[in-house]
Amino acid sequence: MYGYIKGVIKGVEPTFVIIENNDIGYLVITPNSYRYQLENEVTIFTHHYVRQDINNLYGFLSKEERDLFIKLISVSGIGPKSALSILASGEPDKIIYAIEVEDVKYLTKFPGIGPKSAQQIILDLKGKLAKEVVIINLQTSEVIEALSSLGYSRTEINKAIKRIDNTLPIEEMIKQALAFLIK
Repeated sequence: MYGYIKGVIKGVEPTFVIIENNDIGYLVITPNSYRYQLENEVTIFTHHYVRQDINNLYGFLSKEERDLFIKLISVSGIGPKSALSILASGEPDKIIYAIEVEDVKYLTKFPGIGPKSAQQIILDLKGKLAKEVVIINLQTSEVIEALSSLGYSRTEINKAIKRIDNTLPIEEMIKQALAFLIK
């Protein structure tokens, strides 16, 4: 099993990328392959999924995204395809927040996730994800979007969010986060 693969993107297809490392091209299935650009050097966090007739390597931009994928496929009735569609259509922090606040409506907006599947996800995962990712409120969500639009990675943003005072106005929260990120 591989924890991550560091290499150069040599191919981008609708459902996967090919990452070259030491003259070997790894076919890695990703939630949204178009986030990757040809010839860029990247680190992809991986999960090797083996079942009776499936032997696939799934890849993610962050450990948090990979860990959420692993938790999602542990839910009865949620396979890799459904978990990928959830991750491709939503941000991990917002997905976790929806699970924690039991927002069935948010979860059913993802392809292949109906009310029963959404309830099962909530039942199986509520309380198990909050430790891994900071639960966000609406203001924090806006700060995350602002920092993301400035090009900061999810990992950098999460570190900054943990250090700011979330009782301040949004503008002040963004200033605090930027001050932390610029250091």
